[in-house]
Amino acid sequence: MRRTLLHTLSGLVMAGMLAAPAFAQAPIKIGSVLSVTGPGSFLGDPEIKTFELYIEKINAEGGVLGRKLQLINYDDGTDANKANGFTKRLIEEDKVDIIIGGTTTGSTMAMVPLVEKAEIPFISLAGAVVIIEPVKKWVFKTPHTDRMAAEKVFEDMKKRGITKFGLLSENSGFGQSGKKETHAVAGKYGMQIVADEMYGPKDADVTTQLTKIKNTPGVQAIFVFGFGQGPAVVTKNYGQLGIAVPMYQSHGVASEQYIKLSGKAADGVRLPAAALLVANALPGSDAQKPVVVGYEKAYKDRFKQEVSTFGGHAYDGLMIAVGAFKRAGSTDKAKVRDAIEQTKGFVGTGGVVNMSPTDHLGLDLSAFRMLEIRNGDWTLAK
Repeated sequence: MRRTLLHTLSGLVMAGMLAAPAFAQAPIKIGSVLSVTGPGSFLGDPEIKTFELYIEKINAEGGVLGRKLQLINYDDGTDANKANGFTKRLIEEDKVDIIIGGTTTGSTMAMVPLVEKAEIPFISLAGAVVIIEPVKKWVFKTPHTDRMAAEKVFEDMKKRGITKFGLLSENSGFGQSGKKETHAVAGKYGMQIVADEMYGPKDADVTTQLTKIKNTPGVQAIFVFGFGQGPAVVTKNYGQLGIAVPMYQSHGVASEQYIKLSGKAADGVRLPAAALLVANALPGSDAQKPVVVGYEKAYKDRFKQEVSTFGGHAYDGLMIAVGAFKRAGSTDKAKVRDAIEQTKGFVGTGGVVNMSPTDHLGLDLSAFRMLEIRNGDWTLAK
């Protein structure tokens, strides 16, 4: 009887050991600095949730290279100075193997000199083209760039017969880079900026700037470049002023939160965004459909919330990193960096990624979809 019981217990323990991943080696440390609070919180919140969801999933399936993934994240509160300090901690104290995020352009650019000096692979989750142009050896990113956003918007404006518009930019790193890139490519598309105004990310009212644009002779549209809560304030004020010309936003607002904060004024707003926001509207032949539908289901099941492209950027960054670790066969930083740069044909939520020594993003303009908000929801623009 006693021997039978011991055999049974032994069998149960052995079965448990076989069922759970055995991680004999030290974990692979994924460092991250995200804007979970502050003006960038509706970008950073889905990013941290995505990391937690998929790192847990990857570990349950055996980890990477037989090792557990360990997330070490700090919340910079959307403060670039804090991002710099936390990056030092990740490198010097936590001794992470890779860093994913920067949520914002400001935070990312505060982190770049540190990761370059330390020679540690860094995948940013921020939008500005300045992050990857000129190419920086150790720096990559997953979101489409502000230049791409401006070009996609101009393509749509041309189709609608719009050639003159008012630009309203946020005085953040992303907003100012977006302003610079908008000016740089406007002429290429035959566009004329007839009004050029600025607002702050914490401004509670932007009616003065919008009124100036509204009263500018010849203005046919408004293009807003910002992220977080600021563009929602702009959109509400736009509705309150009864401005008749169409509004365009950048991909910096590609979140359900923007629609909720903007209310009915968001209806009719157009913006370039990743396919993730219209996952179920994609044709079955679209290579991204299985990826974006799968991510949407996993995220909604876990958090009971709508997805945003920002969580998708985190998914893409994590999966690109995991693929690089596997191809490198180790966590050797130089080998992992090289493997990231060699990413080809990776189908993510943002598009199909093909990186190279001269392109540390790997997306082209076709990765953007032009969306229009209708009845409080995302639709493919017609």
